[in-house]
Amino acid sequence: MSFPLPDSVDALKSMIDREISSLRASVRRTTGSQLGGPTGTELASPVQALAVLPPHVGSDGAPRCLCSTHEPGSSGVCTVLPAIPASAVLLEPVWDEADAVLDFRIVAGNRVRSADWLEPPDHLVGQRFLEARPGAAHSGLLAALADVVDTGRPLDGRVVDYTEERLGRIHRTPLLYSAARCGEQVLATWRPVQSQAELLTIDAQYLASMGWGNWDLLSGKVTWSEGLSRIFHAEVRMPWSLEQLCDALLPDDLTAFSEFITSVLAGEEPAWTRIRFLVLGELRTLDLLGRPVAGTDGRPWAVNLVARDLTPQIRSRRRLAETERESDLLRRRTEAERRVADALREALLPTLPEALAAVGLTVAASYRPAEPDAAVGGDWYKCRLLPDGRVLVAIGDASGHGLEAVARMAQQRHALAGLAQTGASAGEITTWLNELVCSDPGGQTATVVAGHIDHDKTLRWADAGHPAPLLLRQGRVEPLDADHRGPLLGALPGYAYETSSVSLRTGDLLVLYTDGMVERRDEDVTVGIDRLAHAVAASATLEPPRLIDTLVADPGIAGQEDDACLLAIRVD
Repeated sequence: MSFPLPDSVDALKSMIDREISSLRASVRRTTGSQLGGPTGTELASPVQALAVLPPHVGSDGAPRCLCSTHEPGSSGVCTVLPAIPASAVLLEPVWDEADAVLDFRIVAGNRVRSADWLEPPDHLVGQRFLEARPGAAHSGLLAALADVVDTGRPLDGRVVDYTEERLGRIHRTPLLYSAARCGEQVLATWRPVQSQAELLTIDAQYLASMGWGNWDLLSGKVTWSEGLSRIFHAEVRMPWSLEQLCDALLPDDLTAFSEFITSVLAGEEPAWTRIRFLVLGELRTLDLLGRPVAGTDGRPWAVNLVARDLTPQIRSRRRLAETERESDLLRRRTEAERRVADALREALLPTLPEALAAVGLTVAASYRPAEPDAAVGGDWYKCRLLPDGRVLVAIGDASGHGLEAVARMAQQRHALAGLAQTGASAGEITTWLNELVCSDPGGQTATVVAGHIDHDKTLRWADAGHPAPLLLRQGRVEPLDADHRGPLLGALPGYAYETSSVSLRTGDLLVLYTDGMVERRDEDVTVGIDRLAHAVAASATLEPPRLIDTLVADPGIAGQEDDACLLAIRVD
């Protein structure tokens, strides 16, 4: 049998309704039965059928056993207890002086245990109910059973969190109770809310993100597993009809779901079909597998569906794709920053001019960023011949990393070069540079050593929070006296930096460096300065370029915790 595919959700629901109505009418004609009561697919409580039967009475009005073999006033329900697949007892009310149910006496019981620490009911025969189950009083179970006696209304599916202390230990298990009157007595059954097998099935459905449902097309009974209820955020006791599933469809998947459901209603078993639903505003992607359950006439009398929830996987793939896009964007951005940094490095840290050699100086420099992918950071140096014949010498460290540090480094380096053209002293230049850094709204600081080598080979220099240069003379290395050192640039507006001087001799080697060459975690900076001084002394015979290369290549000297810059100047 085939159906034309509906073109709207309402048309799909109407098609489903017509097919179910046609099926029911056909079965009525064939069997002559009236549908709508419990069918073979319904799950009733063990006492549900007994609960709706009136008690048998004899000609004298006394209740008789259901099987009519017991004396008047007694019940023969005890004979069917072994057939009930749950713990079951027959209870006889115990009345107080006010004709209220005080307790129950256990008349009969079967052998089904509901928990390993609870005795089987047949071991409790003759005992009072509260004596056998002392936890029944505070749990409200005794009152519920008394209400069955007083009103005649059955107790159907009451969950009791049964707790009892035995031999100093607290035991607890959730039990599902049902009860109904049988004449003047009460038949009560109970079972664990969920058996171990049911718990394992629920766990398996959760781990596999799966669930199943059964739709009985004749009775209208719908049964969902815990897993399917979790997927659709529905109560297990309130599963959705096929029409309600249609209402949750994503409009774009109407055709796919129509093909799927019409195939199942036609008695076919379609392959896994991917369908999307909107559940409480959330998009859920499911793979559905359908199986018709054929009746005696060969037509589907019920429909079984298995759903596999792909939503977590879809979300994970989406997050992975977003992460990959963000990573690609970050990579492209990093490459762009590196290209900019490369250009800045070539512009800001150029190859030293040959003019310095003409005034009797051999100069070598090296810059090593802390981040391998970075081309330049906040460390910088300057060594150039000024128009008045002096040689400008400077090294500095702008705080931070990345392009922001590069921007501050470029600002400070160019500002120093411009201020040096004025002919001012090293102290005055550093004072003006401090005012520039103090005016930065970012509030960043910096360090610098700035000075000049005059015509008479005298170094006149100022220090703003920077490590003092090392002087190699006749094989010995000592830091220059830095008693005149001032605060970091940007730390104290209006501070006047001093100029200090030292006469250089032929063969002297000045080594200027940034703190990345000497600072280590959990180590005093003086230890790093001594380590660098010993390394310079050990390489005293090398030409400045070779000496710089040796220092940078030594992992014990050139750490990786910060940018590092080296500038070596030899007086020839």
